[in-house]
Amino acid sequence: MRFPLSLTTSMVGYMARKKLAGQKRFPLVLMLEPLHACNLTCTGCGRIREYAQTIKEKLSVAECLQAVDEADAPIVSICGGEPLIYPEIGALVRGILKRRKHIYLCTNGMFIQKRLHEFRPTNRFFFNVHLDGLEETHDLAVERKGVFKAAIDGIIAAKRAGFLVCTNTTIYKETNLDEIDRLFAYLTKLNVDGFMLSPAYGYTAVHETNPKGAAEIFLTRDDIRAKFREAEKLLRKHRLMSSPVYLEFLSGKRELTCTAWGNPTRNVKGWKGPCYLITDEHHATFHDLMENTDWDKYGYGKDPRCEHCLVHCGYEPSAALGVNKQMGDSLKMLLWQLS
Repeated sequence: MRFPLSLTTSMVGYMARKKLAGQKRFPLVLMLEPLHACNLTCTGCGRIREYAQTIKEKLSVAECLQAVDEADAPIVSICGGEPLIYPEIGALVRGILKRRKHIYLCTNGMFIQKRLHEFRPTNRFFFNVHLDGLEETHDLAVERKGVFKAAIDGIIAAKRAGFLVCTNTTIYKETNLDEIDRLFAYLTKLNVDGFMLSPAYGYTAVHETNPKGAAEIFLTRDDIRAKFREAEKLLRKHRLMSSPVYLEFLSGKRELTCTAWGNPTRNVKGWKGPCYLITDEHHATFHDLMENTDWDKYGYGKDPRCEHCLVHCGYEPSAALGVNKQMGDSLKMLLWQLS
């Protein structure tokens, strides 16, 4: 199966309960950022720029678990910053797992070996390691030599210990797709469980601090469509965790409506609104974010900041929820999960 059965049944049951309760909007994945500090300064990262003034602040474990309870999403993506430098990451993961949630711990991989003893393998927990290419390319993107090797060592250690491991790759304007093919083939030999993909999205913070650099690396909507049409055949042979509906959207075969409320973000300043990429306000509570955000004013054709965004945290929930559904989508998603 593409994902653990527990994740699939949990997600299906959760969506059924929410729809039966008449809820129009509900989250599928909580983006939990316990801190924004990081040991790297990746070229395309907006967090270390947008939150430069609060870079040393951290949420407590209690605040993190309160956010998990407030959102009640079946999946928690622990991100940041680098979550493996969060002092109480082990306790946080254990607390979330006790709530029967599934976790993707998004990491650059450099500290997996150091902190592996704080975790226990379970089908509810993935290490999600960010890799943007093979060694030379990835180390250039993260602006430090040796990062790729350290991440690979971490992946090998985690797999040997029985953990689920996936990777997340950002596709930039200059990304060589043949190299991504070689990267996925190499990771497959290491028994990595699956691969996520997302087009490079233009954080406002990056555009403001380095507009020339942003223009060089970020993709326009037309760029994304061309890039992913080129990638279709190449990527079909790999164990992608990006859904077929989302990939069709990226390649321009169909349209999807952004459901940013499906992936709310909680960080040191509050509930980030309206979405992971745009900050118009930090809300004190999850309820305030969901009920007092004018969701209809955001999205492609409505807000210019959304013009070139096709990022998975806005559109993968649309695929899962059946937004813009087409005939055969349910069967397509089922066969994909079973493959």
